[in-house]
Amino acid sequence: MNPGILGANQGAAEIKNMAPGGNIYQDVTESRGALVDYGAKSTNVEGRSGPRLCGSTGGRPGMASNSAVHELLECPVCLNIMCPPIHQCPNGHTICVNCKTKVQNSCPICRQELGNIRCLALEKVAESIELPCKYHVYGCQDILAYHSRMKHEEDCKHRGYNCPYAGAECPVTGDIPFIVAHLKTDHNVDMHDGSSFNHRYVKPNPHEIENATWMLTIFNCFGYQFCLHFEAFHLGTAPVYMAFLRFMGDENDANKFSYSLEVGGNGRKLKWQGIPRSIRDSHKTVRDSLDGLIITRNIALFFSGGDRQELKLKVSGRIWKEQS
Repeated sequence: MNPGILGANQGAAEIKNMAPGGNIYQDVTESRGALVDYGAKSTNVEGRSGPRLCGSTGGRPGMASNSAVHELLECPVCLNIMCPPIHQCPNGHTICVNCKTKVQNSCPICRQELGNIRCLALEKVAESIELPCKYHVYGCQDILAYHSRMKHEEDCKHRGYNCPYAGAECPVTGDIPFIVAHLKTDHNVDMHDGSSFNHRYVKPNPHEIENATWMLTIFNCFGYQFCLHFEAFHLGTAPVYMAFLRFMGDENDANKFSYSLEVGGNGRKLKWQGIPRSIRDSHKTVRDSLDGLIITRNIALFFSGGDRQELKLKVSGRIWKEQS
Protein backbone atom coordinates (compact mmCIF):
# COMPACT_ATOMS: atom_id res chain seq x y z
CA MET A 1 0.00 0.00 0.00
CA ASN A 2 1.25 3.47 -0.83
CA PRO A 3 -0.07 5.70 1.96
CA GLY A 4 1.11 8.84 0.24
CA ILE A 5 -1.41 8.65 -2.66
CA LEU A 6 -5.03 8.85 -1.62
CA GLY A 7 -6.79 11.09 -4.12
CA ALA A 8 -6.81 14.47 -5.75
CA ASN A 9 -9.01 16.16 -3.13
CA GLN A 10 -7.47 14.57 -0.05
CA GLY A 11 -5.34 16.19 2.61
CA ALA A 12 -1.98 15.21 4.00
CA ALA A 13 -1.56 11.50 4.61
CA GLU A 14 0.56 9.89 7.28
CA ILE A 15 1.30 6.56 8.92
CA LYS A 16 0.63 6.41 12.64
CA ASN A 17 1.54 3.96 15.38
CA MET A 18 -0.99 2.09 17.41
CA ALA A 19 -1.49 3.30 20.96
CA PRO A 20 0.87 1.88 23.61
CA GLY A 21 0.22 -1.75 24.43
CA GLY A 22 0.09 -3.24 20.93
CA ASN A 23 1.74 -3.61 17.56
CA ILE A 24 2.39 -0.84 15.05
CA TYR A 25 -0.47 -0.51 12.61
CA GLN A 26 -0.75 1.71 9.59
CA ASP A 27 -3.35 4.41 9.86
CA VAL A 28 -3.79 6.84 6.97
CA THR A 29 -5.90 9.94 7.50
CA GLU A 30 -7.31 12.71 5.36
CA SER A 31 -9.64 15.56 6.22
CA ARG A 32 -11.13 18.62 4.57
CA GLY A 33 -12.61 21.99 5.45
CA ALA A 34 -10.48 23.72 8.07
CA LEU A 35 -12.68 25.86 10.27
CA VAL A 36 -11.01 26.86 13.51
CA ASP A 37 -7.73 27.06 15.40
CA TYR A 38 -7.35 24.47 18.15
CA GLY A 39 -4.06 25.79 19.50
CA ALA A 40 -5.54 27.48 22.58
CA LYS A 41 -3.63 26.84 25.74
CA SER A 42 -4.86 26.63 29.29
CA THR A 43 -3.78 25.11 32.56
CA ASN A 44 -5.22 22.40 34.71
CA VAL A 45 -6.74 22.83 38.15
CA GLU A 46 -3.44 22.25 39.97
CA GLY A 47 -1.85 25.13 38.11
CA ARG A 48 -4.43 27.76 39.03
CA SER A 49 -4.40 30.10 42.01
CA GLY A 50 -7.01 30.42 44.73
CA PRO A 51 -8.14 28.27 47.69
CA ARG A 52 -7.89 24.57 46.93
CA LEU A 53 -10.44 22.19 48.38
CA CYS A 54 -10.10 18.52 49.15
CA GLY A 55 -12.24 16.33 47.51
CA SER A 56 -25.33 23.70 41.49
CA THR A 57 -27.58 23.11 44.14
CA GLY A 58 -28.29 26.12 46.23
CA GLY A 59 -25.04 27.81 45.33
CA ARG A 60 -24.72 31.54 45.04
CA PRO A 61 -21.98 33.94 43.99
CA GLY A 62 -20.43 35.82 46.89
CA MET A 63 -17.42 36.19 49.16
CA ALA A 64 -15.61 33.19 50.56
CA SER A 65 -14.88 32.78 54.28
CA ASN A 66 -12.07 34.92 55.70
CA SER A 67 -8.42 34.03 55.29
CA ALA A 68 -7.96 33.25 59.00
CA VAL A 69 -10.44 30.38 58.77
CA HIS A 70 -8.80 29.20 55.54
CA GLU A 71 -5.44 29.15 57.34
CA LEU A 72 -6.96 27.18 60.22
CA LEU A 73 -8.32 24.58 57.78
CA GLU A 74 -5.19 24.35 55.61
CA CYS A 75 -3.55 20.93 55.56
CA PRO A 76 0.19 21.30 56.39
CA VAL A 77 1.13 18.73 53.72
CA CYS A 78 -0.93 19.39 50.58
CA LEU A 79 -2.00 22.94 51.60
CA ASN A 80 -5.58 22.15 50.54
CA ILE A 81 -8.59 23.16 52.63
CA MET A 82 -9.38 20.18 54.89
CA CYS A 83 -12.82 18.58 54.83
CA PRO A 84 -14.15 15.91 57.23
CA PRO A 85 -12.76 13.55 58.33
CA ILE A 86 -9.91 15.66 59.80
CA HIS A 87 -7.29 13.82 61.86
CA GLN A 88 -4.95 15.14 64.55
CA CYS A 89 -1.94 13.94 66.50
CA PRO A 90 -1.83 13.86 70.34
CA ASN A 91 -0.33 17.38 70.27
CA GLY A 92 -3.25 18.76 68.28
CA HIS A 93 -1.64 19.14 64.85
CA THR A 94 -4.18 18.42 62.13
CA ILE A 95 -3.93 16.76 58.73
CA CYS A 96 -6.37 15.86 55.95
CA VAL A 97 -7.44 12.28 55.41
CA ASN A 98 -5.71 12.04 52.02
CA CYS A 99 -2.32 13.02 53.42
CA LYS A 100 -2.58 10.87 56.56
CA THR A 101 -1.53 7.78 54.62
CA LYS A 102 1.14 9.66 52.66
CA VAL A 103 3.05 10.57 55.84
CA GLN A 104 2.90 6.94 57.06
CA ASN A 105 0.77 7.85 60.08
CA SER A 106 3.46 10.18 61.45
CA CYS A 107 2.63 13.80 62.25
CA PRO A 108 4.54 16.03 59.79
CA ILE A 109 4.94 18.70 62.50
CA CYS A 110 6.06 16.85 65.65
CA ARG A 111 6.53 13.28 64.32
CA GLN A 112 4.12 11.85 66.89
CA GLU A 113 2.03 8.89 65.79
CA LEU A 114 -1.25 10.12 64.34
CA GLY A 115 -3.44 7.17 65.26
CA ASN A 116 -7.15 7.62 64.57
CA ILE A 117 -7.87 10.75 66.60
CA ARG A 118 -10.44 12.98 64.90
CA CYS A 119 -10.54 16.75 65.36
CA LEU A 120 -14.30 17.04 65.76
CA ALA A 121 -14.25 20.75 66.58
CA LEU A 122 -12.43 21.61 63.35
CA GLU A 123 -14.72 19.30 61.41
CA LYS A 124 -17.71 21.29 62.69
CA VAL A 125 -16.02 24.50 61.56
CA ALA A 126 -15.41 23.02 58.11
CA GLU A 127 -19.07 21.93 57.90
CA SER A 128 -20.43 25.28 59.02
CA ILE A 129 -18.59 27.74 56.77
CA GLU A 130 -19.18 28.46 53.11
CA LEU A 131 -16.40 27.81 50.61
CA PRO A 132 -16.11 28.23 46.86
CA CYS A 133 -16.66 25.24 44.61
CA LYS A 134 -13.31 23.60 43.92
CA TYR A 135 -13.94 24.16 40.22
CA HIS A 136 -13.93 27.94 40.65
CA VAL A 137 -10.68 27.94 38.65
CA TYR A 138 -12.74 26.79 35.66
CA GLY A 139 -15.35 29.51 36.09
CA CYS A 140 -17.80 28.26 38.74
CA GLN A 141 -18.84 31.16 40.98
CA ASP A 142 -20.93 29.18 43.49
CA ILE A 143 -20.07 29.39 47.18
CA LEU A 144 -21.73 26.76 49.32
CA ALA A 145 -21.81 25.13 52.74
CA TYR A 146 -19.95 21.83 53.11
CA HIS A 147 -22.73 19.30 52.44
CA SER A 148 -24.23 21.31 49.59
CA ARG A 149 -20.77 21.81 48.09
CA MET A 150 -19.99 18.08 48.07
CA LYS A 151 -23.21 17.35 46.16
CA HIS A 152 -22.72 20.29 43.83
CA GLU A 153 -19.15 19.34 42.89
CA GLU A 154 -20.18 15.87 41.76
CA ASP A 155 -22.08 17.36 38.83
CA CYS A 156 -20.66 20.86 38.53
CA LYS A 157 -20.76 21.84 34.86
CA HIS A 158 -17.38 23.50 35.28
CA ARG A 159 -15.59 20.40 36.57
CA GLY A 160 -12.55 19.26 34.62
CA TYR A 161 -12.58 16.60 31.92
CA ASN A 162 -10.61 13.37 32.00
CA CYS A 163 -8.08 12.86 29.24
CA PRO A 164 -9.88 10.90 26.47
CA TYR A 165 -6.73 9.12 25.29
CA ALA A 166 -7.34 5.38 24.88
CA GLY A 167 -4.69 2.69 25.10
CA ALA A 168 -3.37 3.92 28.45
CA GLU A 169 -5.02 5.09 31.65
CA CYS A 170 -4.05 8.77 31.67
CA PRO A 171 -4.81 10.52 35.00
CA VAL A 172 -4.69 14.07 33.61
CA THR A 173 -7.79 16.26 34.01
CA GLY A 174 -8.48 19.84 32.97
CA ASP A 175 -10.61 22.13 30.88
CA ILE A 176 -10.93 21.49 27.14
CA PRO A 177 -8.15 23.86 25.96
CA PHE A 178 -5.78 22.25 28.46
CA ILE A 179 -6.78 18.71 27.43
CA VAL A 180 -6.32 19.56 23.72
CA ALA A 181 -2.83 20.93 24.39
CA HIS A 182 -2.04 17.88 26.56
CA LEU A 183 -3.12 15.46 23.80
CA LYS A 184 -0.89 17.25 21.28
CA THR A 185 2.15 17.56 23.53
CA ASP A 186 2.10 14.45 25.70
CA HIS A 187 0.32 11.88 23.50
CA ASN A 188 1.36 13.18 20.05
CA VAL A 189 -2.23 12.81 18.89
CA ASP A 190 -2.95 13.87 15.31
CA MET A 191 -5.10 16.97 14.97
CA HIS A 192 -7.09 17.62 11.79
CA ASP A 193 -9.34 20.48 10.73
CA GLY A 194 -12.56 19.57 8.97
CA SER A 195 -15.97 18.00 9.34
CA SER A 196 -15.45 15.13 6.85
CA PHE A 197 -12.68 12.58 6.79
CA ASN A 198 -11.39 9.27 5.45
CA HIS A 199 -9.42 7.01 7.73
CA ARG A 200 -7.65 3.85 6.58
CA TYR A 201 -6.82 1.14 9.09
CA VAL A 202 -4.30 -1.55 8.16
CA LYS A 203 -3.31 -4.53 10.28
CA PRO A 204 -1.28 -7.61 9.34
CA ASN A 205 -2.34 -11.02 10.63
CA PRO A 206 -5.97 -10.00 11.34
CA HIS A 207 -6.79 -13.57 12.40
CA GLU A 208 -4.70 -12.94 15.51
CA ILE A 209 -7.16 -10.38 16.82
CA GLU A 210 -6.56 -9.00 20.29
CA ASN A 211 -7.75 -6.08 22.38
CA ALA A 212 -6.06 -3.31 20.43
CA THR A 213 -6.57 0.43 20.13
CA TRP A 214 -5.38 2.51 17.21
CA MET A 215 -3.99 5.98 17.84
CA LEU A 216 -6.64 8.55 18.72
CA THR A 217 -7.37 11.25 16.13
CA ILE A 218 -8.90 14.64 16.93
CA PHE A 219 -11.06 16.51 14.41
CA ASN A 220 -11.59 20.20 14.87
CA CYS A 221 -14.79 21.71 13.43
CA PHE A 222 -17.68 24.03 14.35
CA GLY A 223 -15.50 25.46 17.13
CA TYR A 224 -15.31 22.11 18.98
CA GLN A 225 -13.15 18.99 19.00
CA PHE A 226 -14.23 15.41 18.28
CA CYS A 227 -12.30 12.20 19.07
CA LEU A 228 -12.30 9.34 16.56
CA HIS A 229 -11.71 5.92 18.13
CA PHE A 230 -11.03 2.63 16.35
CA GLU A 231 -10.21 -0.64 18.08
CA ALA A 232 -10.38 -4.42 18.02
CA PHE A 233 -11.83 -6.54 20.81
CA HIS A 234 -13.97 -9.62 21.43
CA LEU A 235 -17.72 -9.25 21.71
CA GLY A 236 -18.38 -12.40 23.68
CA THR A 237 -16.32 -14.86 21.67
CA ALA A 238 -16.70 -13.02 18.36
CA PRO A 239 -13.78 -10.83 17.22
CA VAL A 240 -14.99 -7.39 16.11
CA TYR A 241 -13.75 -3.95 15.15
CA MET A 242 -15.49 -0.80 16.34
CA ALA A 243 -15.32 2.87 15.33
CA PHE A 244 -17.04 5.67 17.25
CA LEU A 245 -16.85 9.41 17.84
CA ARG A 246 -16.73 11.29 21.13
CA PHE A 247 -17.37 14.98 21.72
CA MET A 248 -14.94 17.07 23.76
CA GLY A 249 -17.49 18.90 25.89
CA ASP A 250 -20.67 18.38 27.86
CA GLU A 251 -23.57 16.16 26.83
CA ASN A 252 -25.86 19.15 26.20
CA ASP A 253 -23.48 20.46 23.54
CA ALA A 254 -22.81 16.96 22.16
CA ASN A 255 -26.54 16.56 21.45
CA LYS A 256 -26.36 19.48 19.02
CA PHE A 257 -24.33 17.34 16.61
CA SER A 258 -24.70 14.15 14.60
CA TYR A 259 -22.17 12.07 12.73
CA SER A 260 -22.02 9.20 10.28
CA LEU A 261 -19.39 6.51 9.72
CA GLU A 262 -19.20 4.33 6.63
CA VAL A 263 -17.08 1.32 5.67
CA GLY A 264 -17.29 -0.86 2.61
CA GLY A 265 -15.67 -2.83 -0.18
CA ASN A 266 -16.44 -5.27 -2.98
CA GLY A 267 -19.60 -3.35 -3.83
CA ARG A 268 -21.01 -3.59 -0.27
CA LYS A 269 -21.29 -0.95 2.42
CA LEU A 270 -22.09 -0.55 6.15
CA LYS A 271 -23.18 2.80 7.57
CA TRP A 272 -23.65 4.09 11.10
CA GLN A 273 -25.31 7.33 12.14
CA GLY A 274 -25.57 8.63 15.66
CA ILE A 275 -24.90 11.38 18.19
CA PRO A 276 -21.34 11.73 19.51
CA ARG A 277 -21.02 10.82 23.17
CA SER A 278 -19.50 13.35 25.54
CA ILE A 279 -16.08 12.54 26.96
CA ARG A 280 -17.82 12.77 30.32
CA ASP A 281 -18.64 9.14 29.44
CA SER A 282 -15.46 7.09 29.61
CA HIS A 283 -14.02 5.38 26.58
CA LYS A 284 -14.87 1.99 28.12
CA THR A 285 -18.47 3.06 28.82
CA VAL A 286 -19.04 4.03 25.20
CA ARG A 287 -17.33 0.93 23.84
CA ASP A 288 -19.19 -1.46 26.13
CA SER A 289 -22.51 0.16 25.17
CA LEU A 290 -21.69 -0.66 21.50
CA ASP A 291 -22.69 2.88 20.56
CA GLY A 292 -20.83 3.00 17.26
CA LEU A 293 -20.03 1.22 14.01
CA ILE A 294 -19.48 -2.51 14.71
CA ILE A 295 -17.71 -4.62 12.08
CA THR A 296 -17.24 -8.37 12.54
CA ARG A 297 -13.89 -9.77 11.51
CA ASN A 298 -15.33 -11.78 8.63
CA ILE A 299 -17.06 -8.73 7.15
CA ALA A 300 -13.94 -6.61 7.72
CA LEU A 301 -11.82 -9.13 5.79
CA PHE A 302 -14.45 -9.30 3.03
CA PHE A 303 -14.29 -5.51 2.72
CA SER A 304 -10.47 -5.69 2.71
CA GLY A 305 -10.42 -7.90 -0.40
CA GLY A 306 -7.36 -9.83 -1.52
CA ASP A 307 -6.45 -13.09 0.19
CA ARG A 308 -7.95 -12.03 3.57
CA GLN A 309 -4.50 -12.04 5.16
CA GLU A 310 -4.38 -8.31 5.89
CA LEU A 311 -6.94 -5.88 7.27
CA LYS A 312 -7.41 -2.87 4.98
CA LEU A 313 -10.44 -0.89 6.10
CA LYS A 314 -11.31 2.59 4.90
CA VAL A 315 -13.67 4.35 7.30
CA SER A 316 -15.17 7.58 6.02
CA GLY A 317 -17.15 9.95 8.17
CA ARG A 318 -18.92 13.27 8.42
CA ILE A 319 -19.90 15.51 11.32
CA TRP A 320 -22.70 18.04 11.10
CA LYS A 321 -24.57 20.38 13.38
CA GLU A 322 -28.28 19.78 13.79
CA GLN A 323 -30.68 22.63 13.17
CA SER A 324 -31.99 24.07 16.43
